[in-house]
Amino acid sequence: MTTDQHRLVILGSMDEFVDLVKRARARGIYTIVCDGYGDGPAKAYADKTYLEDVRHTDEIAAICRAEKADGIIASFSDLLAECMIDIADAAGLPAYLKPSGERYLREKPLMKQMFAELGIASPRYEKIRLDSLEEDFAAMSFPCVIKPVNGYGSHGVFVANSLDDVRERFAAATSQSSFDYLMAEEYNDGPEFNIITWIVEGQAHIISIADREKMPFEEGEIPQVVRCAYPSPLTARLRDEAAAIATKIAGYVGLENGPLCIQAFYNEGEGLSVCEAAGRIFGYEHELVTLGSGLSMEELLLDLVYDPEAAKARVRAHSPLFDTHAAGLYFHGHDGDVADTSAVDALGELPGVVEYLPFYRPGDVISHERGAKPYVVRYYLTGGSREAVDALTDKIFAEASVLDPQGRELLLRRQDADR
Repeated sequence: MTTDQHRLVILGSMDEFVDLVKRARARGIYTIVCDGYGDGPAKAYADKTYLEDVRHTDEIAAICRAEKADGIIASFSDLLAECMIDIADAAGLPAYLKPSGERYLREKPLMKQMFAELGIASPRYEKIRLDSLEEDFAAMSFPCVIKPVNGYGSHGVFVANSLDDVRERFAAATSQSSFDYLMAEEYNDGPEFNIITWIVEGQAHIISIADREKMPFEEGEIPQVVRCAYPSPLTARLRDEAAAIATKIAGYVGLENGPLCIQAFYNEGEGLSVCEAAGRIFGYEHELVTLGSGLSMEELLLDLVYDPEAAKARVRAHSPLFDTHAAGLYFHGHDGDVADTSAVDALGELPGVVEYLPFYRPGDVISHERGAKPYVVRYYLTGGSREAVDALTDKIFAEASVLDPQGRELLLRRQDADR
């Protein structure tokens, strides 16, 4: 073991971590990849790997000490970011947030309390308990969004149109959280945005503002993301307001330098209304930032650990008004046996499609009970204008198809939501 080589623990080994591992090794950093996936793709490129659940804080902190790690990185999901912050604190490694600050970005009642204290507009909410639903909903109206208090991703989140809907799904939703109550939030159908910011010496700089386009496919289910498009045409209008909001949040949670992302709605004349804030970079979105602007989020994360001044310089030189337009298209699907992917394969060859990723191939089985794969198919597009990206988007959504052995459609396509 050399004493002059940086030794980095990377928490996470799925596809989005492959480039991070490669870039770290290209810098001469010894990479130690750790998570609970034995066959995670990034592990094939690491110097050393460990099979350990990311939620096992003490065990991974012990690995950090045994390996003499001088840095730790995770991003792209709430779970990984939260675990990284806890592990860094336990192992005595630097991190951009402390667990006490991270709580405000993970536990929704604390987050709402923070928004209220900071004067940040946010959808109205109530804490709800099964034995007092009528009382808890006295000031709320339907439809509303029901959320676990500290769940991950969209697990356990649903749209309720009545108290009966809430009663029916209460137990399943609370099983996704460590709390025995849920959050009811007013439904906002205004335009929604993914806002990636980077905090530099306490001040937020806008990395990107993207249109987060969603569609409801089933009654009672939350609308699913079908496209994220960079940059939003409203970027110039919203950037100052978004930066001011992120700066307030960063100050509250003690984030001086590092990533802070926001999901927000916008209504003309009312401004932004923040529904979520997260101390991480959005997963499956950082690649679109790179495609649109050339800014590598992996290099930025590595600089944050090993060259903080370079990280600050990268952010200060960056503009969220990208020269190239980019979009991610995300296809969800029905359960079933996959037999024919020829249509989506052909669309992946179109000019302007820079990455085509089928998560299922003929012979595979789509199963939501197993839930291992986030989508059926994903496309990344680029173009010289928003109009060009929109036109290519429309073609792909109109023609994409994945069939089962009986010729039935397995994709939930954008046009299905209008039926």
